[in-house]
Amino acid sequence: MKKHVDARGLSCPEPVLLTRQALQDQVVKEITVLVDNKVAVENVTRMAENSNCQVKIEKQDSDFILTLIKTK
Repeated sequence: MKKHVDARGLSCPEPVLLTRQALQDQVVKEITVLVDNKVAVENVTRMAENSNCQVKIEKQDSDFILTLIKTK
């Protein structure tokens, strides 16, 4: 199951908290996170990697798309 988190316009720690909440859903295996600043990219990436997720980052216009895939 996939889940989407739109954290554009939010400052940290809100994107991290929303992503962490999505990761807690045991059924979800992949999460797409939309953010609009590099600090959020760095913080969400660090949290996801510490939560056993692979992270793929794409830049799209002024936004970033992070794809998190649970490995465990």
